Amino acid sequence: MSTMNEDITAVLFTEEQIRARTQELGSRISQEYEGKMPVLIGILKGGFMFMADLIRAIDIPLEVDFMAISSYGSGVTSSGAVKIRKDIDVNIEGRHVIVVEDIIDSGLSIRYIRDYLMRHKPASVKVCALLNKPEAHAKELKIDYVGFNVGNEFVVGYGLDYDGLYRNLPYIGILKESIYT
Repeated sequence: MSTMNEDITAVLFTEEQIRARTQELGSRISQEYEGKMPVLIGILKGGFMFMADLIRAIDIPLEVDFMAISSYGSGVTSSGAVKIRKDIDVNIEGRHVIVVEDIIDSGLSIRYIRDYLMRHKPASVKVCALLNKPEAHAKELKIDYVGFNVGNEFVVGYGLDYDGLYRNLPYIGILKESIYT
């Protein structure tokens, strides 16, 4: 049986790079939301590691909640249909919301989430994504806080998975094509 590290062709971002960038994003959010007590909504499952580290990097009062959606199934491309599997519990009406995602690929899921949250009448909704694949966006998309831009490689680690595996890698790497084809 191979180790997970053997399934990775290259490490894109090390633990140290992720930690430093997450600290930068946390500092920026802290400054921009001073006195506002934002609600950070983490998108499960992939965003949980980034969310945990991000909230520790923010030094202002905040509230945390989670949503779970599905749009991938067990494949490597989005089905295009988004389904909410776990809704938010906190009332966001009149509140400043930051959606925390692991990766923005086509952008279809984050558009759906943003539109859905806007129906709850928040003061604002912004998006913070650890990874962004601008070449894969189906339409023009604004992401307010981006950790790193990546190409169209299939990436795993630090919460990102392939078929439920590799989330526990402490870095972000490119998965060997032979694993998912």
